[in-house]
Amino acid sequence: MYRRIRDLREDNDMNQTKIAEYLGMSQTGYSKYETGENDIPTLVLIKLADFYNVSVDYILNRTNNPELNK
Repeated sequence: MYRRIRDLREDNDMNQTKIAEYLGMSQTGYSKYETGENDIPTLVLIKLADFYNVSVDYILNRTNNPELNK
C-alpha cells in the first residue's frame, strides 16, 4: 500500500507537499505514510482514493484494477 500511494503520486506528477496540503497535514507526516513508518488512517485512505479517482481496494493492493466499481 505504501509503494502504491507513492506511485500514484509520482504518476500524477505531484509532490509530497501538494498531497499533504490536500490532506491538511505536514509533508513530513505524509512522507511517513509513503515509507510505512505510520499507518494510514481510513479517512486518509478514502481521501487519497477520491483524489486519484481509484478504489480503496486498489490502494490497499487488494486488486490491480484501479477503476472504481460502478
